[in-house]
Amino acid sequence: MEYLGIENMANVDQKQEKIGDEMKIMTKKKKIGGIKTLPFIFANEICDRFAATGFHSNMITYLTKELNMPLVQASNTLTIFSGTANFMPLFGALIADSFAGRFWTIVAGSIIYELGLISVTISAIQPTLQPPPCPTQMNCKEASALQLWVFYISLLLTSLGSGGIRPCVVTFAADQFDMTKSGVAARSWNLFNWYYFSMGMATLTALTIVVYIQDNVGWGWGLGVPTIAMALSIVAFLVGSPLYNRIKPQGSPLVRLAQVIAAAVKKRKEVVPEDPALLYENRELDAAISLHGRLLHTNQFNNATDSKPPNLWRLATVHRVEELKCIIRMFPIWAAGILFFASSSHLLSFTILQAGTMNRHLSHSFQIPPASLSIFSTITMLISLVLYERLLVPFARQFTGYPSGITCLQRMGVGYVVNILATIVASFVEIKRKAVASDHNLLDDPNAIIPITVFWLAPQFCLKGVAEVFMSVGHMEFLYDQSPESMRSTAIALYWIATAMGDYVGTLIVSLVHKYSGMKSNWLPDRNLNRGRLEYYYWLVSGIQVINLVYYVICSWRYTYKPLEEVSETCKKEVEEVAGNKIPSMILDGRNGHGEVELGLGRNETA
Repeated sequence: MEYLGIENMANVDQKQEKIGDEMKIMTKKKKIGGIKTLPFIFANEICDRFAATGFHSNMITYLTKELNMPLVQASNTLTIFSGTANFMPLFGALIADSFAGRFWTIVAGSIIYELGLISVTISAIQPTLQPPPCPTQMNCKEASALQLWVFYISLLLTSLGSGGIRPCVVTFAADQFDMTKSGVAARSWNLFNWYYFSMGMATLTALTIVVYIQDNVGWGWGLGVPTIAMALSIVAFLVGSPLYNRIKPQGSPLVRLAQVIAAAVKKRKEVVPEDPALLYENRELDAAISLHGRLLHTNQFNNATDSKPPNLWRLATVHRVEELKCIIRMFPIWAAGILFFASSSHLLSFTILQAGTMNRHLSHSFQIPPASLSIFSTITMLISLVLYERLLVPFARQFTGYPSGITCLQRMGVGYVVNILATIVASFVEIKRKAVASDHNLLDDPNAIIPITVFWLAPQFCLKGVAEVFMSVGHMEFLYDQSPESMRSTAIALYWIATAMGDYVGTLIVSLVHKYSGMKSNWLPDRNLNRGRLEYYYWLVSGIQVINLVYYVICSWRYTYKPLEEVSETCKKEVEEVAGNKIPSMILDGRNGHGEVELGLGRNETA
């Protein structure tokens, strides 16, 4: 009896010790993540956006006025490198999702980006790295091959660095919160809306302060300020590192997709069972890539097991098959964004040149820098985000029942329509600008200031800001929400890849228009925009967008949201323990936040 008593006491002590350990882990888990991490994470992205905007917004002026590039060559140079910068996130996302994790990918990308900014600042300071000044913009000596290569290498470094920052920051911020249906519904704010709001504030600051410095102080300080800001962002991000919730990468998502495709090819002649419960599922195998929810079987795009780990090149679980289906379903919607971004790829360049020929005076001694006109778009975006969050969402929620008011697809559709209106307005403004120039006999003077206020350009910028609130934010939220959990950095990279492909397509359109629109009445002349037909280019882009809108409506009408069995704070322990994480945690059931069907963990792991 005495022995049994001692043994029972020992068991009690062990249980208490185990409970104590679990409580310590839970306490530690509560100390990391949450809203307190956002200032450190967003500081990195804010400074990145500040640096990128200050670097790129006025770069068309730097290329044409400082490096003496022809207009079309300068515009295409910017869009090609912008496209490269927006394509790099695919590689950064794959590195983060496969082995490095988001934290270290952001750190590495930020350092490389900083090196690029330092290089381009040095090239702006050193006179030997620039051609002779040409204030008349007539018979100018263009930059030499060496001078261009120094500049191109600097742009390449910033492009590589952005590849580590852009796909990871917003997903790393989302890692700090409960992003399940119940978690999102419990918050009165939308992470993606406030992410864009923060970026908008950074953009607004850059467009006012940095552009003014570039135009009135010099390009050395104008590029040096963004360089200093980026260095500070790296420090801020590292200071907050003890607070971050870091999710370990679980292997290359591309390998998993390739395994599913290989297994599907090998079993292409197999008959699919009528009962989905007979399909192969293995919760232990998928635990590490489904901490927040397990994808359920769908019949769209139409495996007996033992206890040993299967050959994943021959047998794939339902969850892994559905990962591939998610990506396939997303592609048509994602592809529609390419022409949206293509329509805007060159507009900023041309609009800055338009503004340079218009009356920009706010007072007798102060005038707005041409590149600062984007503040109208940014201010509109910031105001629209607040109105969207505080007015539209609560109002729409009463009728739709969605926590976000309207779906991501509906939000994107509104953005497409508004963007078409912006381009149409831009064409009428250009007609008006040239009419005034003609009335004052200024069409043949490319440096003349036409007596028409620059605020005629404001409406198209405001419409662009509204379009960004609906399309750009909705596009990013759609990719995050509908992508498999283990591929979210890669999914966000798709947003930037769409932007990159839009830049490339826009460059192709501009090059073809410049080449085939005639020598005497070229739509996009190299030196004198007054003798061009920029309004025709805007009409062409508007027509392309209308066709794209029809395509998008068809794709969104046929889209099927991913079915998801979510993990909540009451049943997640089972999943995390299988994945090797002993933190007590939980299954809130539902389908992706868009359905009301409640499910349980009732399926067998194998069948």
